[in-house]
Amino acid sequence: MPHVNIKHFPVPLDKEREDALVTVVTQALTDALGCDEGAVSIALEPVEQEFWNEQVYVPEIVGRKNLLRKTPNY
Repeated sequence: MPHVNIKHFPVPLDKEREDALVTVVTQALTDALGCDEGAVSIALEPVEQEFWNEQVYVPEIVGRKNLLRKTPNY
């Protein structure tokens, strides 16, 4: 606890940028939730743009809007 799944359009992320993202998200989680960084798991899941609406937007943003704390402006 906690687990974060970051879904995004495929972009070239070199090891340095990926590591920086994971570090920042891990730090934010440990600061906010008071957990040890060893308890954090993070997944990066590229989703092709043409599948975004059916795989992410409708089921996770529209369908679970009660859980969102930040909504997209699209």
